[in-house]
Amino acid sequence: MDPHRAAGRSGVQRPLYTESVTGARARRGTSSRQTDRQTGRQTGFPTMSACGIPEEVLRDEDLIKRLEEVAKDAALLHGVLMRTKDRPNSPEAVSYAPFSLFPSPVPRALFHQALEVQTHFNRLVDRISQNPVFLEEALASTISVDDFTAKLFDIYRAVRQEPQTLPIVLGLNRSDYMLDQSADGKASLKQIEINTIAASFGGLSSRTPDVHRHILRVANRLKESQQILDNNPAAGLAKGLAKAWELYGSERAVVMFLVEDVQRNIYDHRYVENELWVRDIPVIRRQFEDVWRGGSLDHDRRLFVDGQEVAIVYFRNGYMPQNYKSEKSWEARLMIERSRAVKCPDISTHLAGTKKVQQELARPGVLERFFPDEPETVAQIRATFAGLYTLDMGEDGDRTVAMALSNPDEYVLKPQREGGGNNIYGEEICRVLESMKNSTERTAYILMDKVRPRPGHNYLLRPDASLRLCTCLSELGVFGAYVRKGAEMVMNECVGHLLRTKSSEHADGGVAAGVAVLDNPLLV
Repeated sequence: MDPHRAAGRSGVQRPLYTESVTGARARRGTSSRQTDRQTGRQTGFPTMSACGIPEEVLRDEDLIKRLEEVAKDAALLHGVLMRTKDRPNSPEAVSYAPFSLFPSPVPRALFHQALEVQTHFNRLVDRISQNPVFLEEALASTISVDDFTAKLFDIYRAVRQEPQTLPIVLGLNRSDYMLDQSADGKASLKQIEINTIAASFGGLSSRTPDVHRHILRVANRLKESQQILDNNPAAGLAKGLAKAWELYGSERAVVMFLVEDVQRNIYDHRYVENELWVRDIPVIRRQFEDVWRGGSLDHDRRLFVDGQEVAIVYFRNGYMPQNYKSEKSWEARLMIERSRAVKCPDISTHLAGTKKVQQELARPGVLERFFPDEPETVAQIRATFAGLYTLDMGEDGDRTVAMALSNPDEYVLKPQREGGGNNIYGEEICRVLESMKNSTERTAYILMDKVRPRPGHNYLLRPDASLRLCTCLSELGVFGAYVRKGAEMVMNECVGHLLRTKSSEHADGGVAAGVAVLDNPLLV
């Protein structure tokens, strides 16, 4: 990640480019607008391929046929791997993870804007997690109707009643963006969401640059091959884990990856895990049920699982209701949260990443509560916001409902869920909102502006799927890592990036959901 390592330094940074809030409003002709993983299928815009891989290369059938085999072998050689659908828990059945044949063009200024604001988002998430009044206010309506968020909040309240020790806080998050294209052709960076739990693909995205470099060399695109950025989020995420482990202060203690029972994406974990083993930090992998069965707290609230002291619980699970298969899972989560182990994330940081909190942050004056003496920081964060609208009961929520019903194609309806594939679009918004517009059920959702990204052309490689030229849309993710001990922030860095691309025919869903593929940015 050397070409943009400077963007990872902690502290206040001046972005290369930000769009002012007033500029965004003038462009849109409305209040600040926000985003989701939406596609907004565009046919009027020219593709971005002219700024990246030329059209004549994309349409050279003989070349593409030759590159297909080269690309798949390169992915396997460089470890861009997933287990197969039919044998997800077997290391004997492995294929390449879905990826794009060519890197996709991303405007240089907007890419660096995303990198440079990341340390501010790290601090924002951390400050939200320390503000119980804000969390109570922001999530009051949600927890009254959403059982999953309510259960998480019950754990948060229970833990707050426990004796508090000097905390070690570890945050490994990923902020996701799309590039919103205005009618005059200008693009702006718009945040989709920030993932504060189980942010994935830091491992595999560390391996994809070499894959695209090789493909481009074989295609005789040497200039583009040299422009692929170094990128190693796995090392950066492991650096945060290692710092927190060091602060915990026990060489015998382990880092526990809390994982799902189906582990197709295990190699994404393994890259981070192996970075820890290189540092002589022991790692174990357990599920909620393992913690319930073999976990305990001693008199100092140290967490032991199967007789091993746990320094860090790294959640790669626990972000969806179906991850909690029984009350045993919830009991295990409570045990973990009550313990002295460093949680990544702890329950308050998990709640800080909810959609409702994201919507509340877009209200006028809210960011200033967290950065009262940092107007530049506020401006840099707010420049990435677009429209988020409350569906709480009352006049504001009623206006949001009317706005969505009158023009549903301009918005996305989002529930308090992670993992992709949950969002609601178009006429389906009308059907859902009509059924609950006068009910408190609507407060389990927020409304967001639909981002209109500029499409490009690419080939998306998936096992057992035919290769065809697709109209594609991309989403940029930026990884952040921070560690705080008490009041002191001891690490705050941007540690890498992720580009995912999907066909414009899909409204929602990520790589793990089988819709998007791994990609690399080609800065233009």
